[in-house]
Amino acid sequence: MQLPAVLNLATYNIHACIGMDGYFNPQRTSAVLRELDADIIALQEVDHHIVANLDLLDYLAEANGYQPIAGPTLLRDTRHYGNAILTRLPAKEIKRIDLSFHRHEPRGAIQARFQVGQFTLQVVATHLGLRPAERRHQVKHLLNMISSQMPDIDVLMGDLNEWFLWGRPLRWLRRHFSPQPNLQTYPACWPCLALDRIWIAPGQFSCNLSVHETPLARVASDHRPLVASIRL
Repeated sequence: MQLPAVLNLATYNIHACIGMDGYFNPQRTSAVLRELDADIIALQEVDHHIVANLDLLDYLAEANGYQPIAGPTLLRDTRHYGNAILTRLPAKEIKRIDLSFHRHEPRGAIQARFQVGQFTLQVVATHLGLRPAERRHQVKHLLNMISSQMPDIDVLMGDLNEWFLWGRPLRWLRRHFSPQPNLQTYPACWPCLALDRIWIAPGQFSCNLSVHETPLARVASDHRPLVASIRL
């Protein structure tokens, strides 16, 4: 495998392949992933089990040449739902982290390690809770875990559900990671909230961050994808 000089990352809350028009359309979601053409994608609100005769995660992975890593947080007899990573790089290590808080909706993260040339890359993909106390608990947990590791590059990405730009969770994240602009990704039809984030450390790895703006991305989900390019 030829290793990239630039690593392309993306995070995308796919809303279970239900678009702004209310239609379930996995082919449309797959087309957005094809537009992104990223090396590693963090997905949120993914069905990992059979829906409309499709295993959505396997379908999205196979249609676009990715290896899927499932991280479901809601487990039912006929449906597994939660986080996922799609990757074109082989993962060296995978862990699933429980971030559930009291009796609120179960939340979690996927921690995956990759070797990219001479660099060890750690990617944590997550979807945080809706309540401020949840997010404070979850960000503390993630930062404690991340700080105990020693990769060359740390990436935290996902739907953080944090709309308070000067709230404690974002302040804590800014101390550990390189500062990033607040790019609005939600709602997809007229973004006004920066809910989706890609955080990278250390700061020596320059990063170009942008919202994926295409006609498909405006309707395929209630979020727009966020993309980052890291020069290695």
